[in-house]
Amino acid sequence: MLFPTIDFAIFFAVAFTVCWLLSPFPRYWKLAVLGFSYFFYAWWDPKFVLLLVAETLIAYVGGQLITNRAATLKARKLWMFGSIACLLGLLAYFKYAGFFTLNVDNLAHRMGMGNIVPLLQPTLPVAISFFTFMAMSYVIDIYRKQLVPARPIDVAVYLAFFPHLIAGPIVRGGELLPQIRQRRDPNHIDYARATQLIMMGLFKKVVISSYLATAIVDPVFASPKSFSAIDSAFAVWGYAFQIYCDFSGYTDIAIGLALLLGIRFPLNFDKPYSANTLQDFWRRWHITLSRWLRDYLYIPLGGNRGNNTEVARNIMITMILGGLWHGADWTFLIWGGLHGSGQVVGHIRRQRREDLGLPGVAKGTWRHWIQVFLTFQFVCLAWIFFRATSVANAMQMLGRLFSGWNTATTLITPLLIVTFIAVMVVQLVPSKVGDRATTWFSNQHLAVQSLCVAAGLLIITTLGPAGVAPFIYYRF
Repeated sequence: MLFPTIDFAIFFAVAFTVCWLLSPFPRYWKLAVLGFSYFFYAWWDPKFVLLLVAETLIAYVGGQLITNRAATLKARKLWMFGSIACLLGLLAYFKYAGFFTLNVDNLAHRMGMGNIVPLLQPTLPVAISFFTFMAMSYVIDIYRKQLVPARPIDVAVYLAFFPHLIAGPIVRGGELLPQIRQRRDPNHIDYARATQLIMMGLFKKVVISSYLATAIVDPVFASPKSFSAIDSAFAVWGYAFQIYCDFSGYTDIAIGLALLLGIRFPLNFDKPYSANTLQDFWRRWHITLSRWLRDYLYIPLGGNRGNNTEVARNIMITMILGGLWHGADWTFLIWGGLHGSGQVVGHIRRQRREDLGLPGVAKGTWRHWIQVFLTFQFVCLAWIFFRATSVANAMQMLGRLFSGWNTATTLITPLLIVTFIAVMVVQLVPSKVGDRATTWFSNQHLAVQSLCVAAGLLIITTLGPAGVAPFIYYRF
C-alpha cells in the first residue's frame, strides 16, 4: 500500500478516526494500532506478517531474559548475543542467502568444482532491514540498561507502527515506547505542521522524484552508451536529487502521519547536499540509520579511539556493512567502500590540521563552498553504484562521462535545469525560512489552510504522473 494512493487515503482515514476514538482507552488503542499496522504490512504479502511477529517475539523474549534477576553478567551477554544472532539470522537468510549462494556457485564453476551449494533466492520481505534494526536496538539498549523491558503489546506496536514500518525512520525504543504508553491529547497535536509535512513529501515524491526518474535518470542508466557525456552527468546529478526527494519525501509523509496520530518521530534529513564533508553528509542523510551505525557498530568497534589505522578500520567496516545493509550486491558494497574511503581521507586530513593547529574552514567562505561542491560531486559519484543495476552498468556510466563527448545531447531541457536549481537552492536556504513558512501556515484560519491544501493537491495531481512508483527505499 503506497502512501500517495486512494487506497492508503481511505485506510488512513479509517485508522485516524478509530485511533482517536479509542485514545481514552490505552489498551484498545494499542490493539487498534497494531491491527491497522499488520493490515498495512499484509497488503504486500500476508505471510510475512508472521516474520514481523517472529522478530517481535525474539526482541520481547530476549529483553525479558536479559533482565532476569537470576541471570549472571555472562548469561545476560549470552542472551543478548543470542537474540541478535536470531534477528540477524532471519535478515541474512532473506536478504543475503541468494547473493552468497550465487557467488559461491560462480566461484565453484570457475574452479571446475561444479554445483557445490544449492542456489537460494528467497522472496525479500518489504522493510525487513528497518524493523530488524529497530528490534536489535531494543535488545541492545536493554542490555546496556538504557531501556527497561516493555510489555508485549508495546513492543509489538513499537516495531509494527505503520508510518515508520516500511522505510523508517529507524526509531529507538527510548523515543517511541514512552509515547506509546502515554495518553494523547488531540488538542495538542500540531495538525498544521503535520499537513505541511505530508503535502511537502507528496510534492517531492509524486512530482519531482517521478519527473527526474522518467525525464533523465531511468533512460540513461538503462542504456548509458546511447547518450552523451552531458546527458550522463545530468543523469547522475538527477539521481542524487531523485533519491533525496523520494526518500526524504517518504520521511516527511511518515513524520506527518505519525504526528496526526499523536506520535513524534526524529528528524531523518537535514539538507544533506549542503554538507561540506562526507562526515557532515552522514550527519544529515538518513540520520536515524547513521546514528544507529554509529552507536551500535562504529563506537563498539572503537570509534575514533586509537591511531589512524585503527580508526580507518572502524570507518571502513561501518560503511561497508552500511552499504550491504542496503542490499546484497557488489554495487552496494562498492558504494559503502567509496564512502568509507572518503571518510578515512577526511579523518586523516582533519587530524593533520589539528596536529598543526590550523583552524577549520569557516562557513560562508569561498573555501567552504568549494568543499560543499566537491562533497556533492563525490556523493554523486558514489550514487552511480547505488543506482546501477550491476557493476558493469556502473562502469558504463562512468565510461560515458569521459567518452561520450562526441555524442549529441538529447535529454537536457530548460525544465530539467530549473528543477535541478530549485532542489539545490532548497538545500542551501537557511532552515529559518522554512520555519517561518510553517509558522505562517499554522497561524492561518482553517479556511485558508484548507484552500492551501486543496491548491497543493491540485498542483500535485496535475504535475504528477498517472501512476506512482514505489518509494526507492521500499526494497531495503
